[in-house]
Amino acid sequence: MGDYMSIIPAAVLRNLADKLYEKRKNAALEVESIVKQLAVAGEHEKINVVIHLLNEDFTFSPQANHRKGGLIGLAAVTVGLTKEAAHFLEQIVPPVLNSFLDQDSRVRYYACEALYNIAKVVRGDSIIFFNKIFDALCKLSADSDANVQSAAHLLDRLVKDIVTEGDQFSIEEFIPLLRERMNVLNPYVRQFLVGWITVLDSVPEIDMLGFLPEFLDGLFNMLSDSSHEIRQQADSALSEFLQEIKNSPNVDYGRMVEILVQRASSTDEFTRLTSITWINEFVRLGGDQLVPYYADILAAILPCISDKEEKIKIVSRETNEMLRANRADPSEGFDIGSILSIVKRQLASEWEATRVEALHWIATLLAQHRAEVISYLNDIVDSLLRAFSDPSDEVVLLVLEVHASIARDITHFRQLVGLLVHNFRSNHLLLEKRGALIIRRLCVLLDAECVYREFSAILEGEDDLDFAAIMVQALNVILLTSSELTGLRALLKKSLVHPAGKDLFISLYSSWCHSSVALISLCLLAQAYHHTNFIIQSLGEDDINEKFFRQLDKLIRLVETPVFAYLRLQLLEPGKFLWLLRALYGLLMLLPQQSATFKILQTRLKTVPSYALNSEQLKRALSGNPYSQILQITDDTNKTHDAGNMCSAINFPSRMQQFRNMQQRHRMHMKTKLQSRHSTSSMLSQELKVLKI
Repeated sequence: MGDYMSIIPAAVLRNLADKLYEKRKNAALEVESIVKQLAVAGEHEKINVVIHLLNEDFTFSPQANHRKGGLIGLAAVTVGLTKEAAHFLEQIVPPVLNSFLDQDSRVRYYACEALYNIAKVVRGDSIIFFNKIFDALCKLSADSDANVQSAAHLLDRLVKDIVTEGDQFSIEEFIPLLRERMNVLNPYVRQFLVGWITVLDSVPEIDMLGFLPEFLDGLFNMLSDSSHEIRQQADSALSEFLQEIKNSPNVDYGRMVEILVQRASSTDEFTRLTSITWINEFVRLGGDQLVPYYADILAAILPCISDKEEKIKIVSRETNEMLRANRADPSEGFDIGSILSIVKRQLASEWEATRVEALHWIATLLAQHRAEVISYLNDIVDSLLRAFSDPSDEVVLLVLEVHASIARDITHFRQLVGLLVHNFRSNHLLLEKRGALIIRRLCVLLDAECVYREFSAILEGEDDLDFAAIMVQALNVILLTSSELTGLRALLKKSLVHPAGKDLFISLYSSWCHSSVALISLCLLAQAYHHTNFIIQSLGEDDINEKFFRQLDKLIRLVETPVFAYLRLQLLEPGKFLWLLRALYGLLMLLPQQSATFKILQTRLKTVPSYALNSEQLKRALSGNPYSQILQITDDTNKTHDAGNMCSAINFPSRMQQFRNMQQRHRMHMKTKLQSRHSTSSMLSQELKVLKI
């Protein structure tokens, strides 16, 4: 104590701990004068004694006024030392920084004031404590006392000036602390952090852009802050960085892309828009550097294409189109497997626009990297097949285009038709709701004849007879009604006079046997009217049921459509087309008289001109070659063929036996089903009796 007293008078020490600020201030001026004299005299040891006294007896004292006096005293020592103060900072600054955590708000206030005065003196020499000062200011910016906040703000401005004017600041040492603090949610701290980021970025010698990935996520996090001012400041800082990225030749896009992708799924609309805007710019600027990240970017933009905010949708679509237009190669890091995985996931999106764009991506990849996509086909085929059940017609049409593109070779073509049949079998609703659309579109995208031949080949051996009948009926209606199949119908009309027509007729006949009405339709289309009569005559009691009448109703109504206009015109010459007339009368005899279908067909048959028939014509028609009628409607080249050759072109007796065999299978199947139902019903009755007993 004696050493202290010999340097600083006791009265000065008492006043330094006084409760009145003015007395403490005057005492501090005395300390400043004493230290100044010691510095001039080179009494460094005594200066150390003074600093030690102020720390031990004042700044670390349990008495608040002592702590206040110690802080103002340390500031006075620094002022007294002037240029020599840098040598003593290790002893002066830490106690002041420690006081920032004091429970007494006035002590914290004076700590800010003391450090402000110290920093004013030493300027750049205080940078060695920058991280600790920054950390303290970060906490004080959210102080509960407004005066402390105000003092901290003044100190913060001074420290910013010191950092920007010198070259001693180490950004490498500061960034870890900044990254850690960016997760703080307090609005005052956030303002403090954004302020520092902006200031440091304005210093040409400090490369904040190079460290942007370290704190980018924190800035994006601030975009959803409840405070408009903070959102605005964060957006301003991000806009400045984005502009710098545009002007910089060397940017680490990779790490930032990962952050942007995550932020693109934010629940906050402004955050999503900003992140998508950044991604858009990255795609423009990044070039080959971004290729390895295409899958991640795609995962972000595909959902945003369906965003409720129009601006986000527009930017996302533009980005998506730019990505698709880039013909990247796997050798550049273009990961087709990862992209397909993302696309597959987005095919299950609840949003139609996203599903549509996912399919566009598969189509693009098939066009550019067919072999690679085919190698991943097993991973995506189930998702593509499920898309057939999509509620959107646009999605269904697009997935058909994708399937058609895959099915360019015979192996995948057969696989596609086989999978379609499997899907229709397991999901009858799909066949009912989407079957016509799918099959018609496939016939346009692929060869219609090949499509029908393949369906027929599969259905001929179908074990599920009920499904086979339904499927054939669906194919038959499409064949008779779709404009896309006009060429196929024209070819079938030549079945008795043209080899290609004959081959197609025979190819379809085998599976059309599953449905008697469908087969009758096919024979009418092929103008095999004599054979049509045999089919009608072969129908037994078991074949004529409610399902039969429903199908026959459709056929009779189709006879009145333009597709069968040629058939109706042939009725003007019943002498030549007697077997057609007999076939139609045969169908009429099968229909219930009170049905609307009966009346439609009866009305049509009443229009057949009776003058065109006489007994001699009937006799010739009945006794002659039943297929001679066809020769009279073919062109001149076909007229050179004799009726015998035409008849022998198709082995109708063999076809008839094929039909009978198939119908017998269906009858046995129906009988088995009825027996099974009866057995089940009997068992239930027995169980009920037992329960009653």
